[in-house]
Amino acid sequence: MEQTLKNRTIAVPETRQLDVLASLLERRGAAVLRCPLVSIHDAPDPAPVLQWIAQAASCDDIIFLTGEGLRRLLSCVRSHAPDEEAAFVASLAAARKIVRGPKPNKALKEIGLSAEITASAPTTEGVIDTLKNLGDLQGRTVGVQLYGTYENPPLMEYLASAGAIAKPVFPYIYADEAETSAVQALNEQVIAGKLDAIAFTSQPQIRRMLSVARAAGQQPNLVEGLNQMVVAAVGPVMADALREQGIKVQVEPTGSFFMKPLVRALEQRFSGL
Repeated sequence: MEQTLKNRTIAVPETRQLDVLASLLERRGAAVLRCPLVSIHDAPDPAPVLQWIAQAASCDDIIFLTGEGLRRLLSCVRSHAPDEEAAFVASLAAARKIVRGPKPNKALKEIGLSAEITASAPTTEGVIDTLKNLGDLQGRTVGVQLYGTYENPPLMEYLASAGAIAKPVFPYIYADEAETSAVQALNEQVIAGKLDAIAFTSQPQIRRMLSVARAAGQQPNLVEGLNQMVVAAVGPVMADALREQGIKVQVEPTGSFFMKPLVRALEQRFSGL
């Protein structure tokens, strides 16, 4: 493979797909600084998740915001109520499925299903705009797969205003994985200007870096350091989260928001230097 990223040092603050992204970069000649910042765990109490799964058959529509969410729902039913898995998949098949972007649709295809509707943009605002164009939601029961502990007030408030009966579920949570010293070490590399680029794939990553920097009195230095290097975001949601913190995003794939398009966008950025 052509060494398009030779002599580039790129930080990868990823956990679930750290090895996938790192290997893609290394095959192109990059030196990769791995720093897992955030891990994903099943919901600490499976009971509410199992209750939602049992009630999925009553949903007219189901909104999937993440592919991880569907996979965690399936993992939960397989671990705690395996006899109910077939009924749950049948419930998903019967409902009108609305996805925020390609990742939840990919997860649906893994169980032989596909979304009827994809949001106009892979954001909460895109989901809401799409719902507005679907017609009357009055009295419809809408399952909503949320994530972490974020209740997504804009989406839930819109559903309430439209007269829908929303049934949310939180199938997984985020948890800090790296020791503070490891995150601080990454921050120091950024502040010292020792990295060519950093690739962000989820919002908890930048929140974790900033929280450690704040505790050390270095948040302005970290933001300045990031703005002196190439910052890559896997998609528009991640890019918006970075910009909200005053961080310039120089690399963002268009049309497809996965690891390979992110790496290709980095290649294009550096080939133009």
